[in-house]
Amino acid sequence: MSEFVSVAKVGEIKEGVVKVVRVGDAPIGLTKIDGEFFAFADVCTHDDGPVAEGELDDYIIECPRHGAKFDIRTGKVKQLPAVVPIPIYAVKVEGDEVLVSKRPTSTM
Repeated sequence: MSEFVSVAKVGEIKEGVVKVVRVGDAPIGLTKIDGEFFAFADVCTHDDGPVAEGELDDYIIECPRHGAKFDIRTGKVKQLPAVVPIPIYAVKVEGDEVLVSKRPTSTM
C-alpha cells in the first residue's frame, strides 16, 4: 500500500496560490513556492477553522479568522493566538502527478 496519494496535476497548482485538496477525509492546503510544493493541514490549531483560505505571504499563511500565522514548511506558529503548530505533509512529484503523504510528517 502506498504511503502517498495523488491529489492534483502539476499544472493545477499555481505559484503562491493555495488549493485545498483531500487526503482521505482530511482537507489539505497545497501550494507551490519557487517551484517547490508544500502541503499542510487546512485547520487552524487556534479554533479549528480553515487556514488555507488565508493570505499566503512567502512561506507564511495567515488564518483569515483571527490572524494566527504558520510557516508552511515546518508548521510552526509564527503569530498568536495559535500556540500549537499545524501538521505538515510530505509532497512528491511523479511525472505530472502531485502526491501527498497519507499521514503528516509533523503533527500537532
